[in-house]
Amino acid sequence: MMLTKPTYPCTVLAALLGLLLVFAVPVQSLVVRKDASPVTLPFARRLNVTGTGKLLELDRARAKGLKSSTKLSTNAIQAGIPVNDPASNQAVDYVTTVHIGNPGKDYTLLIDTGSSNTWVGSRPLENAFIPSLSTSPRLNVIHVQYGSGFVTGLEVTDSVTLGSGVTIENQPIGVALLSEGFSDVDGILGLGPVDLTCGTLLLGSDCLPTVTDNAFNQGLIPQHLVGFSFEPSSSLNNANGELTFGGVDPSKFTGPLNFVPITATSPASQFVGIDQSITFGSPIGQIILPSTAGITDTGTTLLLIASDAFATYQSLTGGVLDPNTGLLKITPDQFANLKSLFFHIGSNAFEFTPNAQIFPRALNSAIGGTDDAIYLVIADIGTPSGEGFDFIDGMTFLERFYYVFDVANSRVGFATTPFTHATTN
Repeated sequence: MMLTKPTYPCTVLAALLGLLLVFAVPVQSLVVRKDASPVTLPFARRLNVTGTGKLLELDRARAKGLKSSTKLSTNAIQAGIPVNDPASNQAVDYVTTVHIGNPGKDYTLLIDTGSSNTWVGSRPLENAFIPSLSTSPRLNVIHVQYGSGFVTGLEVTDSVTLGSGVTIENQPIGVALLSEGFSDVDGILGLGPVDLTCGTLLLGSDCLPTVTDNAFNQGLIPQHLVGFSFEPSSSLNNANGELTFGGVDPSKFTGPLNFVPITATSPASQFVGIDQSITFGSPIGQIILPSTAGITDTGTTLLLIASDAFATYQSLTGGVLDPNTGLLKITPDQFANLKSLFFHIGSNAFEFTPNAQIFPRALNSAIGGTDDAIYLVIADIGTPSGEGFDFIDGMTFLERFYYVFDVANSRVGFATTPFTHATTN
């Protein structure tokens, strides 16, 4: 399919002009906290599936978009090339509340390490963005094309408040005029590498500092990193996670934090990508996925692996593809005999238990499944291995570990938690 240059109808341009006039308000001066300490935000797990079989379909759409998001020219948007390309309307998402503006208001945003632009305004009727004294236009248009959605809007700077009163000043954010695929949230809190923002503006080739970048650069947090604490759950809409800007929470993990560098293999290297291999049954068991590059991603629900690796996994588990959910389905006897997977990341082998490999049975009906059935969360990414993007360690994997994106040192950290061996599912 030929990619065409994005066009902006007169109505959109007129709306942009109107917004520019509305946003003509003064910007408050920068305030830097000298007693910086980590800032924590709770977040909640929600189900966002419409119709059966959407879980795998949405994750694969996201994977396809991410994989196609190779390094682009700085004026990629003007050339009509999709930029910063993950799908964001995933089946199970994690959301947090962020306050934007002064006096401003609260917005519910997706937590996404697979993209880096932060923006609001996807629900103008339910929770419209309202300019405040701290809002200032940048006289530019942002356009981000996601795997199964997009956002086009005005780029502004505004104050963003995280947690209890820690405020980032002059943070670039997008204000949506048109968007698709975000009907249940107000936008995205982009926590991925800053390079993913490059080329997302219509005019110029600027990269936009992320929320994490500015929080550190303004002295609000002590370290240039963000930590994620998760808890597997058999219910929805409960605050079962914690996001820590500028540090880690030692009370949330049980073992040492083990760091590995961001992979050098493209295209995974553009994201929070790592090298790993997977074995079945033991750290020296049968190899399912040889050492290769892929990504870690809070915006993907399932654990996706290359098609050839998935075929091996299916053969070892005896799972049968379920037509309603798209997931592998196993019998109770097969579950009783299911063995752990071991993820070899750096010099460590992280155990992914049989219970961790199944979707929470209490939520089966929400994804079009049968209440008493057993579905596996390891699924086919849709492409063979050897393409530099051979897996996505999504939320069903990350929920079992403490997870850190160390921006300053371009590395990723993992540690075991009290929930690594939980039998929640």
